[in-house]
Amino acid sequence: MRHHRSRLAARSVLAATALVALTAAPAWAHVSIDPPEAAQGGYATLNVKVPNERDNASTVQLEIHLDPEHPVPSVMPQPVPGWDVEVTTAPLETPVEVHGSEVTEAPSVITWSGGEIEPGTFQQFPLSVGPLPEDADRLVFDAIQTYDNDEVVRWIEEPVDGEAEPESPAAVLRLTAAEGDGHGAAADDAAGGGADPQEPAADQAAADGGDDSASDTTARVLAGVGIAVGLAGVAFGVLAGRRRTPAGD
Repeated sequence: MRHHRSRLAARSVLAATALVALTAAPAWAHVSIDPPEAAQGGYATLNVKVPNERDNASTVQLEIHLDPEHPVPSVMPQPVPGWDVEVTTAPLETPVEVHGSEVTEAPSVITWSGGEIEPGTFQQFPLSVGPLPEDADRLVFDAIQTYDNDEVVRWIEEPVDGEAEPESPAAVLRLTAAEGDGHGAAADDAAGGGADPQEPAADQAAADGGDDSASDTTARVLAGVGIAVGLAGVAFGVLAGRRRTPAGD
């Protein structure tokens, strides 16, 4: 009876595990943005991560559609070996000013083709983007994934906070409040807003010098002790030899 119950419990665990795996599979497979967040108003390097969620076909094309409500003036793809990339631009309803120049069009679609993402693998497509919008807390990237068997998967459903993830979620980049000028602490230090960058080096050099001095002193003390011990051993040997020598000799 106990063995029967054990089998039933084991089968229940296996069934629950399989159910979790099946329900979680879409979350593993969709196109995503890495890192998942960046600072408003700044520039960022993003990786469009594309897993192949099919075991009988390869991904041969990817389209990323940028958010038309929050345009990004500059989108520069990094070359990926084996893949061709095309950036399509579209006119802006309202021109934006970037570094003192008026921008009237912005990238709208990025298309990678000519390569292959085989089953059981993934590919990352790097993008340098900016300046990111300052009036939004997220950017939504619709993705269209095409396979060599002519299957097309559209990752275009916008996730909603507090709700279950949709079946075909779009990739999302969360935008956080910028720190300082939006380029990070390094920019503040370079502009002179932080501490003198030479001070830590000087402090470290002094510390290193102190360590070297202490090490040298310790070495000298140990050497002196060693010499003293050696002399004492020699003296002891001489005295012992004299005591063993017969008085008549």
